[in-house]
Amino acid sequence: MAEQPVLVITGASTGIGAATARRAIEFDHRVVLAARSEDKLEALAQDLGGEEKAIAVRCDVTSWDDQQALVKAALDRFGRMDSYFANAGFGATRGFLEESVEHWKAMIDTNVLGSALSIRASLGHFKKHNRGHLILTSSIAGRRVLPGSLYSATKHAVTAMGEALRQEIADTEIKMTLVEPGMVDTPFFDNRPSGALEADDIARAVLFALTQPPHVDVNEILIRPIHQGT
Repeated sequence: MAEQPVLVITGASTGIGAATARRAIEFDHRVVLAARSEDKLEALAQDLGGEEKAIAVRCDVTSWDDQQALVKAALDRFGRMDSYFANAGFGATRGFLEESVEHWKAMIDTNVLGSALSIRASLGHFKKHNRGHLILTSSIAGRRVLPGSLYSATKHAVTAMGEALRQEIADTEIKMTLVEPGMVDTPFFDNRPSGALEADDIARAVLFALTQPPHVDVNEILIRPIHQGT
């Protein structure tokens, strides 16, 4: 049990986060599941094998106190934290006259500040032990601007954040991976898309990065469904 690595996942209650948790268990990880949806988290933790393999921690990623408590919960329960998947995020309707200002603010806080706080909360522990792996969910929208998309701007910020982090930790044994999905069929969309990737496709990519040899640092994984042209 002591040898099993521990992966913390934000946005773990559904979609990519939940799929990654399931794959991580298959790869003999233990997982710390974080989200604001406690009922879904608890159900998933039980489904994954209960507290010996998975624990649920309510966490609002925009809260510094919650982020610190999440890391503490991982260390208190399992005695180690090997990787942190900053996956929480959501989108907005395209168009700068669409959505409410309040929705915009919540999205920016979650996607940008939430990712930065995830780095800040976990990096001290990783630096102390000179090992660890930070994974950030960006998007294809973080590489190319989409018309009227403030969401795209937030993911450009996450992409820049990941590269800035990579440069900061380049002289350490800590790894950094940006995962950049194209269209994925998850609850992210109100109207579920056809011809999209499945959440498990992204989960397998995350585990690919996590299971590389110590000297290999997979910095970016861009994944599109086969017929997505842009």
